[in-house]
Amino acid sequence: MELELQTAAEDGHVTPSVIIPPLPFWIKVVTLTSCTLSILGSALIIVTFLAWKDIRTTSRRLLVILSLTDFWTAVALFYGVYTDFMDSTVDCIVQSIVSTFMGTSSFFWTVSIAIYLYVTIVQTDTQLAGSLTKYFHIVSWGVPLVVVACAAGLQKLGYDRSEVSVGWCWVKLTTPDNLLWMLLTGKLWEILAYFILPALYIAMKRHIYAQGRTQDCYRFQRCAVAAMVKVDRKLTFIPLVFVLLRVWSTIRFILTLSGSSAINNPVLLVLHGIGNTFQGGANCILFCLCTEKIRNKLLPRMPSCSSCCSCQGAACCSFLSLKLLGPKYVLQIETNGSVNREDEPLLTENHSSY
Repeated sequence: MELELQTAAEDGHVTPSVIIPPLPFWIKVVTLTSCTLSILGSALIIVTFLAWKDIRTTSRRLLVILSLTDFWTAVALFYGVYTDFMDSTVDCIVQSIVSTFMGTSSFFWTVSIAIYLYVTIVQTDTQLAGSLTKYFHIVSWGVPLVVVACAAGLQKLGYDRSEVSVGWCWVKLTTPDNLLWMLLTGKLWEILAYFILPALYIAMKRHIYAQGRTQDCYRFQRCAVAAMVKVDRKLTFIPLVFVLLRVWSTIRFILTLSGSSAINNPVLLVLHGIGNTFQGGANCILFCLCTEKIRNKLLPRMPSCSSCCSCQGAACCSFLSLKLLGPKYVLQIETNGSVNREDEPLLTENHSSY
């Protein structure tokens, strides 16, 4: 069965106008697999946080909250794709409410974590960073709650015929001003995050390199360079992965507004399906599998730092850290030392939890 559905944006309203084919089965399978991996990845981040006390830093606690939003987003989208709705039934609307609320909250928490790291690392104001967490909760839960409550109350959420999604329910295309509600329930915050996240992480990268140049690291130069590369790589991948996952959804949204038939391109559909559902899996890769401390706990038989570091003797397990000296954090090389868990902001390697 084919649906008559192409859209064009006129006067803030997306209106139907062409034939949209049903979602191919293989795209459903890929999207459901991506949802499953995201659910498992988010669960792993949460379980490791609960299991090991030595990784319970503030930054990782924020990551766990983000993982909760990604977990429930993936669960809701899995249900939507699996059920294959054909109308705005009660469970379609409930799925849309859950996925929209959790997905929008995920954008806010992603930006909140970036702000927390920026204040801690660049502004070196740990008291301010700590005090911001309560505001993160207010904004990251409050704004999505108000938006979704209004959208649900005004009956804007429901069956969208998969033109602006990949099988799940979101904003009804049959209601007036649906373009406004698509922006408020996701796209506006998504697009803002494209600019905010790279700006904050680039500022952190620049600060870390500037701090590194001021340190007397000549004795451990090789380890210092290797450690800085690891930190730089993670600071690069965090915003890059977010953009690469989410950009396909934005592209398809723009194509929808222009009335282009390219929204039905199978490659674009599958990239959209993976991008909107795999954030939890991507975070697991970045902050569990690619973080040495967590990886060594999960896979204790893997080679440790001592067997793969190119430095010699006691300097073998040196690492790049941000340590509190007096009133400020500074970047420095540590040799077989320990960092007070309360004084460690983030992104160190051997002693990092994030």
